[in-house]
Amino acid sequence: MSFYMKEGEPYLRTSYGVMACYWDGSVHYILYLMLISAIGQGKNYRHTGLYWLGSIMTSMLVLIPGSVIGKFGSLIRPAVLLNIPYIFIPIWAGVKIFGKPKMVPQSIADQITLEQKKPLYQRPLDLVLIAYLLFAIVLSIFRGLVALDCPLESCFNYIYQYEPYLKDPVAYPKVMMMVYMFYCVPLFGVSVIGLIKPGCDWMLDVSLILAGALAQGQFTHIFSSYHSMTPYTYRVPDGTWWTVLILNLIYGLGPQLLAYRCCYYSDFFVKTAPKSKEENDKKTSVSLKKTCHLYGAE
Repeated sequence: MSFYMKEGEPYLRTSYGVMACYWDGSVHYILYLMLISAIGQGKNYRHTGLYWLGSIMTSMLVLIPGSVIGKFGSLIRPAVLLNIPYIFIPIWAGVKIFGKPKMVPQSIADQITLEQKKPLYQRPLDLVLIAYLLFAIVLSIFRGLVALDCPLESCFNYIYQYEPYLKDPVAYPKVMMMVYMFYCVPLFGVSVIGLIKPGCDWMLDVSLILAGALAQGQFTHIFSSYHSMTPYTYRVPDGTWWTVLILNLIYGLGPQLLAYRCCYYSDFFVKTAPKSKEENDKKTSVSLKKTCHLYGAE
């Protein structure tokens, strides 16, 4: 094993590589078992699949570019080709997953209409989520600028007083911030729209992909920035230890709450409301009367 880590994929000996392997061997392993079980039983695996898709794509978007442009770029070995299936299989799997029907709880039209007519101030959870999403947009853009060596004094102070890990020459944290800024910020933005405008049925998919992406990204980022394998100068300073931890936890847990809200209380996001029981009964009654009248006329 030590030979492979040294001669095959040396970047896995970094704190980020270790945390990514922990995530693969635990969360991804559990998700694979859930997917296999659902497929074997003929159940819909759309939710589990989208969460896994967001997680695995974030992992690959950070691991491969970070390994190439970081300090291990000159130590790339043929073993890096083992990651190629992890690039193309998620693309193929994503097409299959999006082809599955959406898992929306059945509700009558009256209940859906009532939920969608509620103004935003009567939906406190959505207000909290919108506040989180706006916070996440600002933080993602700010940390992206920090990673890009923005000359602003606030960026300079943040990098040295809060998260010096963003300057680690392994480049994984820098790439992670780029993924957050260029990929997650647009998803945060459309999620705000989806929480304000009723009938955005795509919110279920967006929230699950975002939750999987931020879960994997924040797990590896948080633990890497505190890990003993990270050089001491790039670890979170003792004076801001809890501040940075709480900030990153809020950033990572917000999408999990958003996904929970969208999947289990989805009436607000239903695009086309089904007929209510009263409407169905009325339609059936009218149909029967027409049939009786037709036969009576004959």
